[in-house]
Amino acid sequence: MLLDRIRFIVIVETGLLGLTYHAWLFYLLAALAIGAGVGTITRKNPVTSAFFLILHFIFLAGLYASLHAHLLAVMQVLVYAGAIMVLVLFVIMLLNLGKEPESQQSEQVVIRKIAGYSFSAVMLVMVGLAALLSMDKGNTMMTTMADNVDTLGTAESIGAEMFTTYLFPFEAVSLLLLAAVAGSILLAKKRLMN
Repeated sequence: MLLDRIRFIVIVETGLLGLTYHAWLFYLLAALAIGAGVGTITRKNPVTSAFFLILHFIFLAGLYASLHAHLLAVMQVLVYAGAIMVLVLFVIMLLNLGKEPESQQSEQVVIRKIAGYSFSAVMLVMVGLAALLSMDKGNTMMTTMADNVDTLGTAESIGAEMFTTYLFPFEAVSLLLLAAVAGSILLAKKRLMN
């Protein structure tokens, strides 16, 4: 019983390896999002790639939720994983994309692979250096958040910023979308007339 209480204190209250469970959840979701992103760009089948992109969007929503930005998490799922991916899958099905014909290994393919692997190696080194430099003296990752973390990403704070600081860009985008809808209706009517 006492040993279980000590394990609970070490793992939950102080965190495993100096990290809280929020930090572990964040790093897990970040790793899953990176894995889904890699799956998106490495699949040859476009439908499989699109499903990996949906997974990536869902893991990003989890990251937003772990950062207490619940409105952004819901909007990520509704807008990107929902509406945008339905559109992408519709276009993929409409174009009927099949397997690309196998091509011979040319010099360009080899150069592209070398460039891609080099870029990946540089990025991994940069992430490793950032992780090492962010260690504090206790050899644990710093997990402190900003003072106003509870108000960031909420519907109230986003609405206040959108309708005060960013009111003009918000209205400009709404007028642009209205013009796009009117233009698409005009183009559709011209096709019906002919």
